[in-house]
Amino acid sequence: MRAIYTAASGIKNQQLRLDAIASNVANVNSVGYKSARVDFKDALYSLMDNPAGESEQNNLLAGSGVLTGATSTDFTAGKLMTTGSLTDFSIRGEGFFTAENSQGERVYTRNGSFGISVEGNGNYLVTAEGYYVLDSRGSRIMLPKDISNLSVTESGVLGVGDTRIAELGIVEFSNPEGLMQAGKSCFSATANSGEPVVARDPQVAQGSLEGSNVDLAQELTLLMRSQRAFSIASKALQTADEMDGLANNMR
Repeated sequence: MRAIYTAASGIKNQQLRLDAIASNVANVNSVGYKSARVDFKDALYSLMDNPAGESEQNNLLAGSGVLTGATSTDFTAGKLMTTGSLTDFSIRGEGFFTAENSQGERVYTRNGSFGISVEGNGNYLVTAEGYYVLDSRGSRIMLPKDISNLSVTESGVLGVGDTRIAELGIVEFSNPEGLMQAGKSCFSATANSGEPVVARDPQVAQGSLEGSNVDLAQELTLLMRSQRAFSIASKALQTADEMDGLANNMR
């Protein structure tokens, strides 16, 4: 039975890797998307019975399959795409835009495809999903009705003509790999990522967006490797089942 469970764990966890690859490939054109990778580790080893009674002097440890070690995110920068839109922003180097989602929680994103939300009490800068973009003080950014002269400095200060509006809330983390994916190219802070701090030297560009950092060639290579591993684990499961069937018929 151990062989069956071991092979089954391989099938189950390779499916997780295939899911991550499928998500990466599907988001190859998503603005600000960061590719995910599933890492594995071996499962607990157990000591097999030794008929000679000398288990201490013999390496008779048997593994019990594979486990998912972690799902990590690659935060390398994607290629910049020029759009010419006044409300499209990109960050060169490290840093994340700060936004407030529909539940009132703070999320962080590299997707600077912003727009205008026209509301009764004013116009607000929002993400493509309608999340409010926050300034460096954590407040929603209100814009004037006329934004034909909207500009942003490299440090992230928004202005219209000579009038300063707000400073984009651009933050960084001591361990960005510890961020938790929150969907829609957004991330949430965790104990592993540390608290957000104001970016030391942000470099913001107007009229451009950061594309996905998915390497399609690498993903297709991983896909073939995962399919092969999945097929081998399936064959091992089938063989173990047939052997157990033969053993039962011999009794």
